Amino acid sequence: RYTESPRLPCIPHELRSLLLLAVLVLVALVVVNVTFLLLGLHLSESHAETVLRMTIHGLDGEGTPQQLAMSKKERTGTFAVRDGLNASATVVYEYSELLVGYRSWRHRACYITRVDKDNFPGLDAVTETFQRRRDEDAGHKAVPLADRSILGTTLNILCSAVPVFWV
Repeated sequence: RYTESPRLPCIPHELRSLLLLAVLVLVALVVVNVTFLLLGLHLSESHAETVLRMTIHGLDGEGTPQQLAMSKKERTGTFAVRDGLNASATVVYEYSELLVGYRSWRHRACYITRVDKDNFPGLDAVTETFQRRRDEDAGHKAVPLADRSILGTTLNILCSAVPVFWV
């Protein structure tokens, strides 16, 4: 003996195919929207993290090439400079905060100075000023900066593990 299988409630065939079509269209719209949202997120993320990197040579290709990394989003320029014979330092220009910072990897300190928006000092002048100040402070007990909130993101990261001094 065979028993009849249970049936769905009495829904006309036309209505059933219309409901199925509506569900398929709704699923397709959700998939398309999620795809465009993820694509937009990916594009904005990759655009926000774009950093321009270049090597700058002196006039006629002379001198030591300088490495520059610029962030358009944070409005910073970061240079790697020499600090003595076998050491390097980092100089950060924070254009939005009008600050210049210097961190030598040989010494446990970070130095910052405020600059005039119409007169940004050159890299050589900044490096020389910071190195001279660092050498002067070597024997003294200068008081480090207590409030780091004035520093931008890049300088905060650069100077996060060392004391910060004004120049």
